[in-house]
Amino acid sequence: MQVTSSVREPLITGGKTLKDVTHDVSRQVEGKPSLGWILGLLVAVGTLLLGSLALVATLWEGIGMWGLNKTIGWAWDITNFVWWVGIGHAGTLISAVLLLFRQKWRMAINRAAEAMTIFAVICAAMFPVIHMGRPWLGAYWALPLPNTFGSLWVNFNSPLLWDVFAISTYFSVSLVFWYIGLIPDFATIRDRATGLRKTIYGALSFGWDGAAKTWSRYESVALILAGLATPLVLSVHTIVSFDFATSVIPGWHTTIFPPYFVAGAIFSGFAMVLTLMIITRKVFKLEDYITIGHIELMNIVIIITGSIVGIAYITEFFIAWYSGVAAEQYAFINRAFGPYWWAYWSMMTCNVISPQLFWIKKIRTSIVATFALSIVVNIGMWFERFVIIVTSLHRDYLPSSWAMFYPTISDVGVYLLTFGLFFTLFLLFAKFFPVINMAEVKSIVKSSSEKVNK
Repeated sequence: MQVTSSVREPLITGGKTLKDVTHDVSRQVEGKPSLGWILGLLVAVGTLLLGSLALVATLWEGIGMWGLNKTIGWAWDITNFVWWVGIGHAGTLISAVLLLFRQKWRMAINRAAEAMTIFAVICAAMFPVIHMGRPWLGAYWALPLPNTFGSLWVNFNSPLLWDVFAISTYFSVSLVFWYIGLIPDFATIRDRATGLRKTIYGALSFGWDGAAKTWSRYESVALILAGLATPLVLSVHTIVSFDFATSVIPGWHTTIFPPYFVAGAIFSGFAMVLTLMIITRKVFKLEDYITIGHIELMNIVIIITGSIVGIAYITEFFIAWYSGVAAEQYAFINRAFGPYWWAYWSMMTCNVISPQLFWIKKIRTSIVATFALSIVVNIGMWFERFVIIVTSLHRDYLPSSWAMFYPTISDVGVYLLTFGLFFTLFLLFAKFFPVINMAEVKSIVKSSSEKVNK
C-alpha cells in the first residue's frame, strides 16, 4: 500500500489512474505524428545530411580538412568526443544508481535518459574512428584481435585503448538495461494493437506474459544490471580523463582529473536530460508525469555537481601555483589571460556562476529559466573540454612552435552531423517507443479502488 506524504507533493499529479497512464503514454506511439514532430524530424535529418557532406569530404580528403596543425593535434574532434561521452552519463546514473537507492522520482525520466545515453555514446564513438583518417583500413586494429602478422597486439598500456573497452562496455550494458526496461511496455502496446503493429511489438516484447514469475525475473535482472552499470558511472569518464592525466603535458598531468571529469559528466548529462525532458513534456502533454518536482530535483543535482566542478577549477590553479613548476603555472595563466581567455571565462561563467542561480527556488522551479540554464551549462561544458585540450597544446615548451587553432567548415560540419544524428534518433525513439516507463510509473500511482474508498 502506498502512503502519500502530507508534506511532499505526489510524484504523479492530475489524479491519474492506471488506465490513464497506459492511455497517455501509448497514444504517442499509436497516434499519427504531430506537425511539431514532423518539423523537428525534418530539421534533424536536414542537419544530419548537411553534416554528412562534411564527413564525406573529411574521409575523402583526410583529416587535413580539419584545423589541426603540427602543434595542436587534438582539438574539436576530441573536444566533441569527451563532450558527448559526458552527456551520456546521466542516463546510467538515473537508471542504475537511483534504482539501487530506491529513488522513485527517477521513474518518469529514466527511459528517455537511457535512450539519450545510448545515442550520445554513438555520437561520441564517431570521433575517434574518424580521427583515424582511413578507418576502413585500420579501425579494427583498436581491438585485441588475433592476426597473421605475428605478435602484433594493441598497446594495453595506452589509455586510448582503455577508452575502447570502457565505452564499448558502457554502451553494451546501457543498451541491454534500456531494452529490458522496454519489454513490459512493448507488451502493453502489443495488447492494444492490431495487424502489423501487433506483430512488430509482439516480436519486440519477447513473448512477455505478465506472470508473477516473469515480473520477479524482470526485477532481478534489473537489479543485477544496475549493479553492473553503477561502477561504469565512475569508470567510463575516469578512463576518458586518463587520456590526458597520464601524459606529461602541463595542464593535463594532474591527479584531480578523474573525479573532476565524472562530476562534470553528470553535470552536463543532467543538463541535457532537462533540455530534452522539458521539450518532451510540452510536446507530448506529459506535464502530470514529468512535474515541476522532477525538474527541481534534477536542478539540485546540477547545483551539487556544478559546485564540485567549480572547486576543481580552483584546485587546479592552486596546485599549479603550489607545484612551483613554471611550465605548469604558465599553462593555467595562459588559460585565463592568454589568447583563449574568452573560452576560459565563458566556461567559468556557464559552469560555475550560472548553476548557482538554482539556489533560488523561483528559478529552480521555473520551466523557462531551467530550459535556458540547461543549455548554458552544456555550452559551458563544451568550452571546458575545449579549454583543457586546446589551451594546453597550443603553447608548449618551444615558443617557435606556438600556434593557434581555428576550426574549419569540416570541423563544424562533423559536429553538426552528430547533432543531427542524436536528435533524429531521439525523435524516432520518442515516436515509436514509449517515452515514459509505464510499468514503473504505475507502481507509484494509486489505484482506482483506493481513490474510490478514500
